[in-house]
Amino acid sequence: MSVLNKRWLASQWTLLLILFVVNWDSLAKANPPNIILIVADDLGYGDLGCYGSTVNQTPAIDRLAKEGVRFTDFHSSGAMCTPTRAATLTGQYQQRFGPDFDQAISGVAHHDSGLPHEAITIAEVLKTKGYQTACFGKWHLGYVPPWLPPNQGFDLFRGLGSGDGDHHSHIDRWGREDWWHNNKLEMDTGYTAELLTDYSIDFIKEHRKQPFFLYLPHLAIHFPWQGPNDPPHRKEGQSYGQDKWGIIPEPYNVQPHIQAMIQSLDESVRRILATLDRLQLNKQTLVIFTSDNGGYITYGKNFRNISSNGPLRGQKATLYEGGHRVPMIVRWTGQISPGTSMALTHSTDLFPTLATIAGGVNPSFVLDGIDLSSHLYNKTALPGRTLFWRQKNSKAVRKNNWKLIQNGNSIELYDLQKDLSEQENLASQKPLLVKEMTQAWEEWNTEMNQYAERYQNEK
Repeated sequence: MSVLNKRWLASQWTLLLILFVVNWDSLAKANPPNIILIVADDLGYGDLGCYGSTVNQTPAIDRLAKEGVRFTDFHSSGAMCTPTRAATLTGQYQQRFGPDFDQAISGVAHHDSGLPHEAITIAEVLKTKGYQTACFGKWHLGYVPPWLPPNQGFDLFRGLGSGDGDHHSHIDRWGREDWWHNNKLEMDTGYTAELLTDYSIDFIKEHRKQPFFLYLPHLAIHFPWQGPNDPPHRKEGQSYGQDKWGIIPEPYNVQPHIQAMIQSLDESVRRILATLDRLQLNKQTLVIFTSDNGGYITYGKNFRNISSNGPLRGQKATLYEGGHRVPMIVRWTGQISPGTSMALTHSTDLFPTLATIAGGVNPSFVLDGIDLSSHLYNKTALPGRTLFWRQKNSKAVRKNNWKLIQNGNSIELYDLQKDLSEQENLASQKPLLVKEMTQAWEEWNTEMNQYAERYQNEK
C-alpha cells in the first residue's frame, strides 16, 4: 500500500464522496438502515451469558445474540481503550496515526492532542448519506476541543473525553470536570450508563423518521469500579492517579462491583431494544454490540476476581487472546439471519461493513478492515487474512489458526484451533512458520511507521 499524503487523501476523499452516491447492489434497500454501535469498556470474553458466563445475568444482550449473529473469533485492534476506538471509527490500524495510539492516550501527555482531524471516521462517511450522527459516552481520542467528536463527524456529543471518569461525579482521574455537551463542559447528574442511555433514547425518538448513526461507547465496566449503588469517589480538584479504582472494601473480590456494572450495561441494552420495539424500528435498525478490549482478571498487587475472559489466557493490556478476543454481536431483524460466526474478524472491519450497508461501496483510500456485509447477509466465507498487534515491546500476529506472540525476547507460537488457551508453545517446532510470521509483522510495522511519519510531517 502506498503512503498517504494530503493531496492524495483529498483526491481519495473526493472519490469516496462520488462513490457513495452510486446505487448499491442487490442488497441495497430504498432507505439505508439506522445504525446503533454499542461498545462496552473492558468487558471480557466470558462476562456475558451468551458467551458462557454463569455468574452474570445478561438477558437483554443474550436476546440480541439470539436474534443476531454472535461472533466467536472477533478481535479488538488493541488491548486497551484508545487504540481500538481509533481503529473502529477509521477502519485503519491505529498505528497509522503514530505510536501514541499504541496505548491509551494520557490526560497529561496528550491533553491537548487527539485523533488527527485528517482521519476520516465512519460518522463523516455516514453524514454524506444523510445520516444524523451522535456519540454518547467515552471518547478517549482527545480530552478537550478541538479533539472531541463534533470535530470528527458527530452532530451531537454528550459524555466524557477522558478514559475513566467517576461513574457518579463525572470527575476524571486528574480531578477535572469531564462531562461535555458538544464542545462545552456541561455537567449532568446521574449514573453514567443511565445518563448515556437516556440521551440515546431521546436521540432515537427524535430521529426515528430519518437514518441515524448512534455510537454509544459506554464507560462501564472500566474503573472506577462502581455499580449504580456504589458511592461516588472523586471530587473536583483532587488527583486520583494513585487512587483510581473506586471504593473497594474487599480488593481480593472486585466481582460484585463488576456484576452490578454489567447489569447496568444489560439494562441499557434492554431499554434501547425496548425503544426500537415500541417505535417499530427493528427492521430499520442495525444493532452492533462489542467491547474495546478484554477484561482485567487481576490488577496490581491487590485487586483480584474482577472480570472474566472465559477460557482465554491473559487480560486487558496483554496480547494473549484474553486481551483482544472480545464479544461481538450483530442484529438486523429481517435482513440478517441469526446464527454464530467463527470467522476471523477485527475492529477495522466495522467501517467498511457499515459503509456498504449504508448504501455505498468501500472507500478507495487505505483501509485495513474488510467488508463483512456479504458474510452477514449470505454467510459467505471470508478470505484468509493476517492480523497484527503492537503494544510497547510486545507484538502479535494472527494467520489463520496460528498466533505468534513476542514479549521482549520471548517468542511464542500457538495453534488456536487446538489450543485456544495458549498453553503449548510450538515455536521451537515450527521455526519456518515463526520466521514467516515475524517477517510479515516487520513488513507491516515498517509500513505503519512510514505512513505515520509521512502523516506527521505533512500535518
